Amino acid sequence: MESKKNTKPAKLKIRKGDLVQVIAGDSKGSQGKVVEVIIDKNRAVVEGVNMISKHTKPNAANPNGGIVKQEAAIHISNLALVEPKTGKTTRVGRKLNDAGKLVRVSKKSGEEIK
Repeated sequence: MESKKNTKPAKLKIRKGDLVQVIAGDSKGSQGKVVEVIIDKNRAVVEGVNMISKHTKPNAANPNGGIVKQEAAIHISNLALVEPKTGKTTRVGRKLNDAGKLVRVSKKSGEEIK
């Protein structure tokens, strides 16, 4: 008999709506907002980053079909959070706030990330 492991997905430091910068890969240096986070694959879809050409068949929404440009998922390790105040990238830590809730904190400034 095979035993099933209770593997919990890793706690990701990047969330939907965050402004991130690509630090590695073809799109290096470009910034964008996180549209979607795929937790089980450790990937995120970022607005205007890692664009691919997808060939589509004609359908009701697109009667002509053709080639459509769209964002592909990029690995979380290739993204860095952009601090809203300074506009520079920062690492993310977690701390307890005054209310006793665990919040994300910028490693550079020490300020809470909303």
